[in-house]
Amino acid sequence: MATLGIEVCDTAFQAAVCAHHDPKALAVADAAGVTDWPGFAYFDGQKYAFGRAAEDQWFVHPRRVAHTFWARLAHEPSTIGPLGKAAPFSELAYHFFSDFARRATGLAAADKLVLAVPGAYLKDPATEEEKIGLLLGMVGELKLPLAGVIDYACAALCDPRAQGFNPALPVVVINLDLEGADLTLLAAEEHLERKDFIHLPQSGYAQLLKHLTATMGNRFLRHTAFDILEDGRIEQTFFRQTKDFLLSGAPEHRFQINTAARNYELLAKREQLATDAQGFVNTLVQGVQAFLQNSSFPADPCTIALTDRTGRLPGLETRLRAAGFHRIIRLPAGAAAAGAACVGENRLKATPDLADVPVETAIPVALARRSTASSWEARLQKLRLSGPPRPAPTHVILEGIGHALGSSSRFTIGSASLDADLALPESFNGTDDCAIPLVRDDGRLWFVDPSVRAPGAPANPRTAVESGDRLTIRCGAASTDVLFAHFKTHNGGRAHD
Repeated sequence: MATLGIEVCDTAFQAAVCAHHDPKALAVADAAGVTDWPGFAYFDGQKYAFGRAAEDQWFVHPRRVAHTFWARLAHEPSTIGPLGKAAPFSELAYHFFSDFARRATGLAAADKLVLAVPGAYLKDPATEEEKIGLLLGMVGELKLPLAGVIDYACAALCDPRAQGFNPALPVVVINLDLEGADLTLLAAEEHLERKDFIHLPQSGYAQLLKHLTATMGNRFLRHTAFDILEDGRIEQTFFRQTKDFLLSGAPEHRFQINTAARNYELLAKREQLATDAQGFVNTLVQGVQAFLQNSSFPADPCTIALTDRTGRLPGLETRLRAAGFHRIIRLPAGAAAAGAACVGENRLKATPDLADVPVETAIPVALARRSTASSWEARLQKLRLSGPPRPAPTHVILEGIGHALGSSSRFTIGSASLDADLALPESFNGTDDCAIPLVRDDGRLWFVDPSVRAPGAPANPRTAVESGDRLTIRCGAASTDVLFAHFKTHNGGRAHD
Protein backbone atom coordinates (compact mmCIF):
# COMPACT_ATOMS: atom_id res chain seq x y z
CA MET A 1 0.00 0.00 0.00
CA ALA A 2 0.96 3.64 -0.29
CA THR A 3 1.14 6.72 1.92
CA LEU A 4 -0.87 9.86 1.19
CA GLY A 5 0.62 13.24 2.02
CA ILE A 6 -1.47 16.41 2.24
CA GLU A 7 0.01 19.88 2.70
CA VAL A 8 -2.24 22.16 4.69
CA CYS A 9 -1.45 25.45 2.97
CA ASP A 10 -4.24 27.92 2.25
CA THR A 11 -2.41 29.32 -0.79
CA ALA A 12 -3.24 26.00 -2.46
CA PHE A 13 -3.82 22.62 -0.82
CA GLN A 14 -1.84 19.85 -2.52
CA ALA A 15 -1.59 16.08 -2.21
CA ALA A 16 0.92 13.40 -3.19
CA VAL A 17 1.15 9.66 -2.83
CA CYS A 18 4.31 7.65 -2.19
CA ALA A 19 4.83 3.96 -2.85
CA HIS A 20 8.21 2.21 -3.10
CA HIS A 21 10.02 5.51 -2.34
CA ASP A 22 8.58 7.12 -5.47
CA PRO A 23 6.30 10.10 -4.73
CA LYS A 24 3.78 11.29 -7.28
CA ALA A 25 1.77 14.51 -7.14
CA LEU A 26 -2.00 14.10 -7.32
CA ALA A 27 -4.16 16.40 -9.46
CA VAL A 28 -7.10 16.72 -7.07
CA ALA A 29 -10.02 18.19 -9.03
CA ASP A 30 -13.05 19.89 -7.52
CA ALA A 31 -16.66 19.51 -8.71
CA ALA A 32 -15.92 21.76 -11.70
CA GLY A 33 -12.76 19.82 -12.63
CA VAL A 34 -10.40 22.55 -11.42
CA THR A 35 -7.25 21.39 -9.58
CA ASP A 36 -6.60 24.66 -7.73
CA TRP A 37 -7.58 24.60 -4.02
CA PRO A 38 -7.02 28.03 -2.41
CA GLY A 39 -8.34 28.39 1.15
CA PHE A 40 -11.54 30.30 0.33
CA ALA A 41 -15.13 29.72 1.46
CA TYR A 42 -18.30 31.32 0.04
CA PHE A 43 -21.85 31.29 1.39
CA ASP A 44 -24.59 32.30 -1.06
CA GLY A 45 -27.35 32.43 1.55
CA GLN A 46 -28.24 28.76 1.25
CA LYS A 47 -25.11 26.68 0.69
CA TYR A 48 -21.33 26.85 0.91
CA ALA A 49 -18.69 26.61 -1.81
CA PHE A 50 -14.98 26.12 -1.22
CA GLY A 51 -11.66 26.46 -3.04
CA ARG A 52 -11.59 27.92 -6.54
CA ALA A 53 -15.39 28.22 -6.71
CA ALA A 54 -15.31 30.43 -3.60
CA GLU A 55 -12.32 32.46 -4.79
CA ASP A 56 -14.24 33.23 -7.98
CA GLN A 57 -16.74 35.18 -5.85
CA TRP A 58 -14.16 37.22 -3.91
CA PHE A 59 -14.61 40.51 -5.79
CA VAL A 60 -18.25 39.87 -6.70
CA HIS A 61 -19.56 39.26 -3.17
CA PRO A 62 -16.67 40.18 -0.85
CA ARG A 63 -18.81 40.10 2.31
CA ARG A 64 -19.89 36.53 1.62
CA VAL A 65 -16.34 35.23 1.18
CA ALA A 66 -13.88 34.19 3.91
CA HIS A 67 -10.22 33.30 3.41
CA THR A 68 -8.72 33.49 6.91
CA PHE A 69 -10.20 30.35 8.43
CA TRP A 70 -7.06 28.23 8.02
CA ALA A 71 -4.79 30.95 9.39
CA ARG A 72 -7.19 31.56 12.30
CA LEU A 73 -8.23 27.94 12.84
CA ALA A 74 -10.29 28.06 16.04
CA HIS A 75 -13.85 27.77 17.32
CA GLU A 76 -14.47 31.53 17.08
CA PRO A 77 -17.07 32.68 14.51
CA SER A 78 -16.15 33.69 10.99
CA THR A 79 -17.81 36.45 8.98
CA ILE A 80 -20.03 34.23 6.79
CA GLY A 81 -22.90 31.82 7.33
CA PRO A 82 -26.67 31.81 7.86
CA LEU A 83 -28.22 35.05 9.13
CA GLY A 84 -27.52 35.44 12.83
CA LYS A 85 -25.41 32.28 12.96
CA ALA A 86 -21.96 32.77 11.42
CA ALA A 87 -20.05 29.54 10.94
CA PRO A 88 -16.97 29.03 13.17
CA PHE A 89 -13.59 29.06 11.44
CA SER A 90 -13.19 25.41 12.41
CA GLU A 91 -16.45 24.47 10.67
CA LEU A 92 -15.38 26.12 7.40
CA ALA A 93 -12.01 24.37 7.65
CA TYR A 94 -13.68 21.02 8.30
CA HIS A 95 -15.95 21.20 5.24
CA PHE A 96 -13.03 22.37 3.06
CA PHE A 97 -10.74 19.60 4.32
CA SER A 98 -13.49 16.98 4.05
CA ASP A 99 -14.08 17.78 0.36
CA PHE A 100 -10.37 17.86 -0.49
CA ALA A 101 -9.47 14.70 1.46
CA ARG A 102 -12.39 12.74 -0.02
CA ARG A 103 -11.31 13.59 -3.55
CA ALA A 104 -7.61 12.94 -2.80
CA THR A 105 -8.22 9.52 -1.26
CA GLY A 106 -10.40 8.65 -4.24
CA LEU A 107 -7.42 9.09 -6.57
CA ALA A 108 -5.01 6.72 -4.83
CA ALA A 109 -5.39 3.78 -2.47
CA ALA A 110 -3.38 4.54 0.67
CA ASP A 111 -3.19 2.92 4.08
CA LYS A 112 -1.56 5.91 5.79
CA LEU A 113 -2.01 9.68 5.80
CA VAL A 114 0.59 12.26 6.85
CA LEU A 115 -0.21 15.98 7.14
CA ALA A 116 2.30 18.77 6.52
CA VAL A 117 1.05 21.70 8.58
CA PRO A 118 2.00 25.41 8.66
CA GLY A 119 4.83 26.32 11.00
CA ALA A 120 2.49 28.80 12.71
CA TYR A 121 0.46 25.84 14.01
CA LEU A 122 3.53 24.68 15.96
CA LYS A 123 4.92 28.00 17.18
CA ASP A 124 4.19 27.31 20.88
CA PRO A 125 2.53 24.56 22.99
CA ALA A 126 -0.77 26.42 23.43
CA THR A 127 -1.18 27.10 19.70
CA GLU A 128 -0.18 23.54 18.84
CA GLU A 129 -2.69 22.08 21.27
CA GLU A 130 -5.53 24.15 19.82
CA LYS A 131 -4.86 23.91 16.09
CA ILE A 132 -3.48 20.38 15.93
CA GLY A 133 -6.31 19.29 18.21
CA LEU A 134 -8.86 20.67 15.74
CA LEU A 135 -7.09 18.94 12.83
CA LEU A 136 -7.07 15.64 14.71
CA GLY A 137 -10.79 16.08 15.34
CA MET A 138 -11.41 16.50 11.60
CA VAL A 139 -9.34 13.42 10.79
CA GLY A 140 -11.15 11.39 13.42
CA GLU A 141 -14.55 12.50 12.15
CA LEU A 142 -13.56 11.47 8.61
CA LYS A 143 -12.02 8.19 9.84
CA LEU A 144 -8.74 8.77 7.98
CA PRO A 145 -5.69 6.57 8.81
CA LEU A 146 -3.47 9.35 10.17
CA ALA A 147 0.14 8.35 10.84
CA GLY A 148 1.79 11.68 11.57
CA VAL A 149 1.81 15.47 11.49
CA ILE A 150 5.00 17.18 10.27
CA ASP A 151 6.14 20.79 10.16
CA TYR A 152 5.57 22.10 6.62
CA ALA A 153 9.17 23.22 6.04
CA CYS A 154 10.64 19.95 7.34
CA ALA A 155 8.40 17.98 5.02
CA ALA A 156 9.19 20.19 2.00
CA LEU A 157 12.93 19.51 2.35
CA CYS A 158 12.26 15.75 2.19
CA ASP A 159 10.82 15.73 -1.33
CA PRO A 160 13.18 13.50 -3.38
CA ARG A 161 12.14 15.38 -6.53
CA ALA A 162 13.70 18.57 -5.17
CA GLN A 163 17.13 20.05 -5.68
CA GLY A 164 19.25 18.95 -2.74
CA PHE A 165 20.40 21.39 -0.07
CA ASN A 166 23.86 21.63 1.48
CA PRO A 167 23.57 19.94 4.92
CA ALA A 168 26.58 21.91 6.22
CA LEU A 169 24.56 25.12 6.08
CA PRO A 170 21.29 26.12 7.77
CA VAL A 171 18.27 26.38 5.48
CA VAL A 172 15.55 29.04 5.57
CA VAL A 173 12.31 27.89 3.93
CA ILE A 174 10.10 30.75 2.73
CA ASN A 175 6.45 29.93 2.13
CA LEU A 176 3.66 32.40 1.37
CA ASP A 177 0.25 31.72 2.88
CA LEU A 178 -2.79 33.83 2.06
CA GLU A 179 -2.41 35.91 5.21
CA GLY A 180 1.38 36.12 5.58
CA ALA A 181 4.77 34.57 4.95
CA ASP A 182 6.22 31.74 7.06
CA LEU A 183 10.00 31.78 7.56
CA THR A 184 11.44 28.57 9.03
CA LEU A 185 15.10 28.11 9.94
CA LEU A 186 16.33 24.51 9.94
CA ALA A 187 19.69 22.84 10.52
CA ALA A 188 20.83 19.34 9.57
CA GLU A 189 22.94 17.32 11.98
CA GLU A 190 21.64 13.92 13.11
CA HIS A 191 18.19 15.32 12.42
CA LEU A 192 16.83 17.96 10.09
CA GLU A 193 15.43 20.13 12.86
CA ARG A 194 13.50 23.37 13.06
CA LYS A 195 15.57 25.92 14.99
CA ASP A 196 13.52 29.09 14.62
CA PHE A 197 10.29 30.35 13.06
CA ILE A 198 8.51 33.62 12.37
CA HIS A 199 5.29 34.61 10.63
CA LEU A 200 5.29 37.89 8.68
CA PRO A 201 1.63 39.01 8.70
CA GLN A 202 1.89 41.66 5.97
CA SER A 203 3.42 39.40 3.31
CA GLY A 204 0.58 37.13 2.22
CA TYR A 205 -0.66 36.13 -1.22
CA ALA A 206 -4.08 37.68 -0.61
CA GLN A 207 -2.56 41.12 -0.01
CA LEU A 208 -0.24 40.73 -2.99
CA LEU A 209 -2.99 39.68 -5.39
CA LYS A 210 -5.26 42.54 -4.35
CA HIS A 211 -2.41 44.99 -4.85
CA LEU A 212 -1.44 43.60 -8.25
CA THR A 213 -5.06 43.60 -9.41
CA ALA A 214 -5.38 47.26 -8.42
CA THR A 215 -2.12 48.40 -10.04
CA MET A 216 -2.77 46.48 -13.25
CA GLY A 217 -6.35 47.80 -13.20
CA ASN A 218 -5.04 51.37 -13.03
CA ARG A 219 -2.72 50.66 -15.93
CA PHE A 220 -5.66 49.17 -17.85
CA LEU A 221 -7.71 52.31 -17.12
CA ARG A 222 -4.98 54.63 -18.42
CA HIS A 223 -4.57 52.55 -21.57
CA THR A 224 -8.23 51.87 -22.44
CA ALA A 225 -10.21 54.49 -20.45
CA PHE A 226 -12.21 51.56 -19.02
CA ASP A 227 -12.51 51.19 -15.24
CA ILE A 228 -12.57 47.55 -14.07
CA LEU A 229 -14.16 48.74 -10.79
CA GLU A 230 -17.35 49.50 -12.70
CA ASP A 231 -18.70 46.06 -11.86
CA GLY A 232 -17.63 43.39 -9.36
CA ARG A 233 -17.85 40.63 -11.96
CA ILE A 234 -15.53 42.53 -14.28
CA GLU A 235 -13.09 43.10 -11.42
CA GLN A 236 -13.26 39.37 -10.64
CA THR A 237 -12.43 38.53 -14.26
CA PHE A 238 -9.49 40.93 -14.15
CA PHE A 239 -8.29 39.40 -10.86
CA ARG A 240 -8.32 35.94 -12.42
CA GLN A 241 -6.20 37.13 -15.34
CA THR A 242 -3.77 38.85 -12.98
CA LYS A 243 -3.34 35.73 -10.85
CA ASP A 244 -2.87 33.52 -13.91
CA PHE A 245 -0.26 35.95 -15.26
CA LEU A 246 1.60 35.95 -11.93
CA LEU A 247 1.70 32.17 -11.59
CA SER A 248 2.38 31.38 -15.25
CA GLY A 249 5.83 32.95 -15.37
CA ALA A 250 5.03 34.11 -18.90
CA PRO A 251 6.99 37.14 -20.20
CA GLU A 252 3.76 38.91 -21.18
CA HIS A 253 -0.01 38.64 -20.94
CA ARG A 254 -2.87 40.19 -22.90
CA PHE A 255 -5.58 41.40 -20.51
CA GLN A 256 -9.01 41.30 -22.16
CA ILE A 257 -12.37 42.64 -20.97
CA ASN A 258 -15.36 42.15 -23.24
CA THR A 259 -18.56 44.18 -22.84
CA ALA A 260 -21.71 44.44 -24.94
CA ALA A 261 -20.36 47.65 -26.45
CA ARG A 262 -16.76 46.72 -27.27
CA ASN A 263 -13.63 44.78 -26.34
CA TYR A 264 -10.79 46.27 -24.28
CA GLU A 265 -7.21 44.95 -24.31
CA LEU A 266 -3.87 45.65 -22.65
CA LEU A 267 -0.61 43.87 -23.39
CA ALA A 268 1.30 43.76 -20.09
CA LYS A 269 4.94 42.79 -19.63
CA ARG A 270 6.34 40.76 -16.76
CA GLU A 271 8.69 43.65 -16.01
CA GLN A 272 5.60 45.73 -15.18
CA LEU A 273 4.35 43.00 -12.86
CA ALA A 274 7.77 42.96 -11.17
CA THR A 275 7.62 46.73 -10.73
CA ASP A 276 4.18 46.47 -9.14
CA ALA A 277 5.40 43.73 -6.77
CA GLN A 278 8.64 45.51 -5.87
CA GLY A 279 7.44 46.98 -2.58
CA PHE A 280 6.00 43.62 -1.49
CA VAL A 281 9.23 41.82 -2.42
CA ASN A 282 11.42 44.37 -0.62
CA THR A 283 9.36 44.03 2.55
CA LEU A 284 9.64 40.25 2.38
CA VAL A 285 13.43 40.30 1.91
CA GLN A 286 13.83 42.80 4.74
CA GLY A 287 11.79 40.44 6.89
CA VAL A 288 14.16 37.58 6.03
CA GLN A 289 17.19 39.71 6.92
CA ALA A 290 15.69 40.81 10.25
CA PHE A 291 14.68 37.23 11.05
CA LEU A 292 18.24 35.95 10.63
CA GLN A 293 19.80 38.89 12.46
CA ASN A 294 17.50 38.41 15.45
CA SER A 295 17.58 34.62 15.56
CA SER A 296 19.43 33.03 18.47
CA PHE A 297 20.69 30.31 16.11
CA PRO A 298 23.72 31.36 13.96
CA ALA A 299 22.60 31.19 10.34
CA ASP A 300 25.12 33.17 8.29
CA PRO A 301 25.63 31.95 5.63
CA CYS A 302 22.54 29.91 4.83
CA THR A 303 20.56 28.41 1.96
CA ILE A 304 17.22 29.95 0.99
CA ALA A 305 14.59 27.44 -0.12
CA LEU A 306 11.58 28.92 -1.92
CA THR A 307 8.36 26.96 -2.15
CA ASP A 308 6.88 26.79 -5.63
CA ARG A 309 4.45 29.72 -5.42
CA THR A 310 6.89 31.82 -3.43
CA GLY A 311 9.49 31.31 -6.13
CA ARG A 312 7.08 32.65 -8.74
CA LEU A 313 7.19 36.17 -7.28
CA PRO A 314 8.80 38.32 -9.99
CA GLY A 315 12.05 39.87 -8.83
CA LEU A 316 12.30 37.91 -5.57
CA GLU A 317 15.41 35.86 -6.43
CA THR A 318 17.18 38.92 -7.81
CA ARG A 319 16.44 40.91 -4.66
CA LEU A 320 17.57 38.05 -2.42
CA ARG A 321 20.88 37.76 -4.26
CA ALA A 322 21.39 41.52 -4.04
CA ALA A 323 20.93 41.19 -0.28
CA GLY A 324 23.74 38.61 -0.13
CA PHE A 325 21.75 35.34 -0.30
CA HIS A 326 23.59 33.50 -3.06
CA ARG A 327 22.46 29.96 -2.23
CA ILE A 328 18.86 29.71 -3.42
CA ILE A 329 16.93 26.58 -4.35
CA ARG A 330 13.41 26.25 -5.75
CA LEU A 331 11.18 23.50 -4.37
CA PRO A 332 8.76 21.65 -6.67
CA ALA A 333 5.01 22.19 -6.50
CA GLY A 334 3.58 20.06 -3.71
CA ALA A 335 7.00 19.53 -2.09
CA ALA A 336 5.56 19.39 1.43
CA ALA A 337 2.91 16.86 0.40
CA ALA A 338 5.47 14.65 -1.36
CA GLY A 339 7.95 14.95 1.51
CA ALA A 340 5.28 14.10 4.08
CA ALA A 341 4.26 11.05 2.07
CA CYS A 342 7.89 9.86 1.83
CA VAL A 343 8.54 10.33 5.54
CA GLY A 344 5.33 8.47 6.30
CA GLU A 345 6.27 5.56 4.07
CA ASN A 346 9.71 5.24 5.66
CA ARG A 347 9.04 5.59 9.39
CA LEU A 348 5.43 6.23 10.45
CA LYS A 349 2.53 3.93 11.16
CA ALA A 350 -1.17 4.71 11.30
CA THR A 351 -2.62 4.49 14.78
CA PRO A 352 -6.28 4.13 15.83
CA ASP A 353 -5.66 6.36 18.86
CA LEU A 354 -5.18 9.92 17.58
CA ALA A 355 -3.57 10.86 20.89
CA ASP A 356 -0.58 8.73 19.82
CA VAL A 357 -0.07 10.45 16.48
CA PRO A 358 3.41 12.06 16.46
CA VAL A 359 3.74 15.78 15.76
CA GLU A 360 7.25 16.39 14.47
CA THR A 361 9.50 19.39 13.89
CA ALA A 362 12.59 17.22 13.42
CA ILE A 363 13.16 14.16 11.24
CA PRO A 364 16.19 11.90 10.64
CA VAL A 365 18.57 13.70 8.31
CA ALA A 366 18.81 10.58 6.14
CA LEU A 367 15.27 11.29 4.92
CA ALA A 368 16.09 14.84 3.82
CA ARG A 369 16.92 15.71 0.21
CA ARG A 370 20.56 16.63 0.71
CA SER A 371 23.02 17.69 -1.95
CA THR A 372 25.68 15.19 -3.00
CA ALA A 373 27.54 17.47 -5.40
CA SER A 374 30.58 17.95 -3.16
CA SER A 375 32.49 15.61 -0.84
CA TRP A 376 33.38 18.49 1.50
CA GLU A 377 31.80 21.71 2.76
CA ALA A 378 33.06 24.90 4.40
CA ARG A 379 31.00 27.39 6.37
CA LEU A 380 32.16 30.71 7.81
CA GLN A 381 30.38 31.55 11.06
CA LYS A 382 30.48 35.23 11.99
CA LEU A 383 30.99 36.22 15.63
CA ARG A 384 28.06 38.31 16.80
CA LEU A 385 29.27 41.23 18.90
CA SER A 386 28.04 44.79 19.21
CA GLY A 387 30.44 47.71 19.26
CA PRO A 388 33.23 48.83 16.91
CA PRO A 389 34.48 46.60 14.08
CA ARG A 390 36.88 43.88 15.18
CA PRO A 391 40.49 43.97 13.96
CA ALA A 392 41.63 41.92 11.01
CA PRO A 393 42.96 38.48 11.97
CA THR A 394 46.68 37.85 12.03
CA HIS A 395 46.54 34.11 12.80
CA VAL A 396 44.40 31.04 12.33
CA ILE A 397 44.14 28.48 15.12
CA LEU A 398 43.67 24.81 14.27
CA GLU A 399 43.53 22.16 17.00
CA GLY A 400 45.03 24.59 19.52
CA ILE A 401 48.00 25.63 17.39
CA GLY A 402 48.30 29.10 15.89
CA HIS A 403 49.48 29.70 12.33
CA ALA A 404 50.44 33.15 10.99
CA LEU A 405 48.40 34.37 8.03
CA GLY A 406 51.31 36.45 6.73
CA SER A 407 50.88 39.30 4.31
CA SER A 408 50.60 37.54 0.96
CA SER A 409 47.57 38.06 -1.24
CA ARG A 410 46.34 34.48 -0.81
CA PHE A 411 46.24 31.93 2.03
CA THR A 412 44.86 28.43 1.39
CA ILE A 413 43.41 25.95 3.84
CA GLY A 414 43.13 22.42 2.50
CA SER A 415 44.08 18.76 2.55
CA ALA A 416 47.76 17.92 2.98
CA SER A 417 48.07 16.56 -0.56
CA LEU A 418 47.43 20.02 -2.01
CA ASP A 419 50.42 21.67 -0.31
CA ALA A 420 48.09 24.19 1.33
CA ASP A 421 49.34 26.98 3.62
CA LEU A 422 47.40 25.33 6.43
CA ALA A 423 47.05 21.55 6.20
CA LEU A 424 43.88 20.01 7.61
CA PRO A 425 44.05 16.97 9.96
CA GLU A 426 44.73 13.50 8.54
CA SER A 427 41.03 12.65 8.65
CA PHE A 428 40.59 14.96 5.63
CA ASN A 429 43.13 13.12 3.47
CA GLY A 430 40.36 11.13 1.81
CA THR A 431 39.52 14.06 -0.44
CA ASP A 432 41.99 15.54 -2.91
CA ASP A 433 40.01 18.65 -3.92
CA CYS A 434 39.44 20.36 -0.55
CA ALA A 435 40.93 23.85 -1.01
CA ILE A 436 39.53 26.89 0.77
CA PRO A 437 41.06 30.17 -0.40
CA LEU A 438 41.41 33.29 1.74
CA VAL A 439 42.17 36.40 -0.31
CA ARG A 440 43.67 39.67 0.91
CA ASP A 441 42.18 42.69 -0.87
CA ASP A 442 41.60 46.35 0.06
CA GLY A 443 43.44 45.77 3.33
CA ARG A 444 41.00 43.05 4.43
CA LEU A 445 40.94 39.26 4.45
CA TRP A 446 38.10 37.61 2.52
CA PHE A 447 36.67 34.10 2.55
CA VAL A 448 35.87 33.02 -1.00
CA ASP A 449 33.15 30.38 -1.01
CA PRO A 450 34.16 27.79 -3.63
CA SER A 451 30.80 26.01 -3.49
CA VAL A 452 28.59 28.75 -4.89
CA ARG A 453 28.68 31.27 -7.69
CA ALA A 454 26.12 33.97 -8.23
CA PRO A 455 24.60 34.00 -11.75
CA GLY A 456 26.24 36.67 -13.86
CA ALA A 457 28.84 37.47 -11.21
CA PRO A 458 32.51 37.59 -12.31
CA ALA A 459 33.66 35.63 -9.26
CA ASN A 460 32.41 33.53 -6.38
CA PRO A 461 30.76 35.42 -3.50
CA ARG A 462 33.14 36.47 -0.72
CA THR A 463 32.73 37.41 2.93
CA ALA A 464 35.03 39.61 5.03
CA VAL A 465 36.83 37.68 7.78
CA GLU A 466 37.29 39.28 11.22
CA SER A 467 38.97 38.10 14.37
CA GLY A 468 36.65 35.83 16.34
CA ASP A 469 35.06 34.32 13.23
CA ARG A 470 35.08 30.56 12.88
CA LEU A 471 35.41 28.41 9.75
CA THR A 472 33.76 24.99 10.06
CA ILE A 473 34.98 22.40 7.54
CA ARG A 474 33.33 19.02 7.01
CA CYS A 475 34.24 16.02 4.87
CA GLY A 476 32.13 12.93 5.43
CA ALA A 477 32.47 12.05 9.11
CA ALA A 478 35.46 14.38 9.54
CA SER A 479 34.85 17.85 10.95
CA THR A 480 37.09 20.61 12.28
CA ASP A 481 36.96 24.30 13.20
CA VAL A 482 39.49 26.97 12.25
CA LEU A 483 39.40 30.05 14.51
CA PHE A 484 40.58 33.46 13.30
CA ALA A 485 42.47 35.49 15.91
CA HIS A 486 44.30 38.80 16.18
CA PHE A 487 47.60 39.17 18.04
CA LYS A 488 49.06 42.59 18.83
CA THR A 489 52.73 43.40 18.26
CA HIS A 490 54.30 44.26 21.63
CA ASN A 491 57.97 45.20 22.23
CA GLY A 492 59.10 43.58 19.04
CA GLY A 493 57.24 40.35 19.72
CA ARG A 494 53.63 39.21 19.75
CA ALA A 495 51.30 39.15 22.72
CA HIS A 496 47.75 37.93 23.07
CA ASP A 497 44.97 40.53 23.12
